[in-house]
Amino acid sequence: MRKNHFLTLLLGVSLSAFSIVIFFIVLFIFCRRKQSSAESDQYDVESPDYNKQGFSSETEELVTFHGGEDLTICDILDAPGEVIGKSSYGTLYKASLQRSGKIRVLRFLRPVCTVRSDSKEFNGVIETLGSVRHENLVPLLGFYAGNRGEKLMVHPFFASGNLSEFIRSRDDESIKWMNILSITIGISKALDYLHTGMQKPIVHGNLKSKNILLNSSFEPQISDFGLHLLLNRTAGQEILDVSAAEGYKAPELIKMKEVSKESDLYSLGVIMLELVSGKEPINENPTGDDEFYLPDFIRNAVLDHKLSDLYRPEILRSNGNVSEECVLKYIQLAMSCCSPSPSLRPNVKQVLGKLKEIRRC
Repeated sequence: MRKNHFLTLLLGVSLSAFSIVIFFIVLFIFCRRKQSSAESDQYDVESPDYNKQGFSSETEELVTFHGGEDLTICDILDAPGEVIGKSSYGTLYKASLQRSGKIRVLRFLRPVCTVRSDSKEFNGVIETLGSVRHENLVPLLGFYAGNRGEKLMVHPFFASGNLSEFIRSRDDESIKWMNILSITIGISKALDYLHTGMQKPIVHGNLKSKNILLNSSFEPQISDFGLHLLLNRTAGQEILDVSAAEGYKAPELIKMKEVSKESDLYSLGVIMLELVSGKEPINENPTGDDEFYLPDFIRNAVLDHKLSDLYRPEILRSNGNVSEECVLKYIQLAMSCCSPSPSLRPNVKQVLGKLKEIRRC
């Protein structure tokens, strides 16, 4: 009896000691989580020093694609970054990767503007965008998702600037007819690949001269394609509103909120007219009524029946072998892309065919 009593007493003491140990372990874990939560609340995903504040590796993920196989999470988060662009939905950083010395563009997307990244549909969009490879499209090299919903897209950096800057520079290269045609053909080829060369077509959704980068040979590289697929409806609508003020938004998008291949063609037509005129396609009062929705300088030329107002005289003066007939054919093609009726716009393959004819004239 004494022996059984002793064993019972010993077992009770052991269980009590074990319970105390478990209590302190649970208390320690609780305190650590509370501290981690407090530190997380202080983290500012919009800060330019976002990459120096640290992340929990528990929910981080980096997906790399062709050309970005050497990327690591540390590369991206530790890279010194210079802000080179801002929008309502994110920030662009020019970053120097310390391990490889490569210059990359990091596109930070604000969590409040993006759709949830834990869905099969979202992952499918990332895989699709990462698979796009074309000589006139800026590739996605990597995609990072952090533990607070922040997302970073990694792209190559192009030092030559964008098409808008090139047009407004008014230097000799910007008025060369062969450069104008070559840039237009490059943009059209890229759109053709997006619209017809993919297993699932991609609509650009925000085509404008600022989103077309140039390499050292003035070859166009289109960026931002399909970006609207990663944004929520509110952020997507803000993109369209900005596009309308800048003159690139197709008139049907006032009522129809979904971008389309036809709306991409409208934007292409505006860019073509921007190239030959050197003017910004600002639209002060978009009404959605036929030609009156066109950017101001285009609308005025149409109303005055003066298509010659749509191109710079220097183009003819500095290119002795270019006739006014060729330039006017180019303008007429651009105007057909800007038709108020989407069904009357040519598709991108038809545009490419016409551009080849114009190149031979």
